[in-house]
Amino acid sequence: MSAPERIPPLSVSPAELLTEGELTVRGRIRDASNAALYCTVAHEGQEAACVYKPVAGERPLWDFPDGTLAAREVAAYLVSEATGWDLVPPTVLRDGPYGEGMVQLWIEAVPGAELLALVDAEEPEPGWKAIGLAEVAEDRTALLVHADDERLRRLAVLDAVINNADRKGGHLLPTATGHLYGIDHGVTFHTENKLRTLLWGWAGEPLTEEAVTVLDRLSEELRPGGTLTDRLTGLITAAELDATRARVDVLRTTRTHPEPSGEWPAIPWPPV
Repeated sequence: MSAPERIPPLSVSPAELLTEGELTVRGRIRDASNAALYCTVAHEGQEAACVYKPVAGERPLWDFPDGTLAAREVAAYLVSEATGWDLVPPTVLRDGPYGEGMVQLWIEAVPGAELLALVDAEEPEPGWKAIGLAEVAEDRTALLVHADDERLRRLAVLDAVINNADRKGGHLLPTATGHLYGIDHGVTFHTENKLRTLLWGWAGEPLTEEAVTVLDRLSEELRPGGTLTDRLTGLITAAELDATRARVDVLRTTRTHPEPSGEWPAIPWPPV
């Protein structure tokens, strides 16, 4: 069975288009917490939609250094690329109309693709994994669940590697071809355990053999002088690189999906 088509074919690579193309701002994405601009990028007769997040538009955070979110988004893409799972849309760091920023290929999501749900039950139905109870009204709770989907499971592994502090439902973009992308990876790669996600359904369960193989490869590429280390250097700090190596090593040793630490809120708010 052939893999589903993902990024539409271009005569130039998405990375070249995003890096070399002329960036034109078309509007602002208003529900984003930081400045996020909807743009088109054109190069050698090719044009595509993209998102541009200038560093100048980043709001300061108490636990992440100022002006680093764009670079972290690019670092997350590079780790995703190294896994071979193609979970993060092509993303580059470049200059733009409002200065240096992250530019990412726009992904058109399929509306109505059900990956998350609230159910009036104590246990999830077959094909679903429990996240936890959510208060939906005064004196009423419901079970929050996500699909038992291998695409989400791969994303859960990637999030554990990059230490994603904000995996919300709105960051999941299923496409018409059946592929799934995750977006918004600015709050990643912290040296402390910051994992906050809606994808806790596999917590404590064994990793798939595929995931273990991918983690073994990441471990090699993250060694000093390794391919991925070279690509991440300058995007995240040396300490953050060491912490990433440590997270990969823990996953390879335990061979299980991580569980909430109890030291940090496990689920982002708002969850969508």
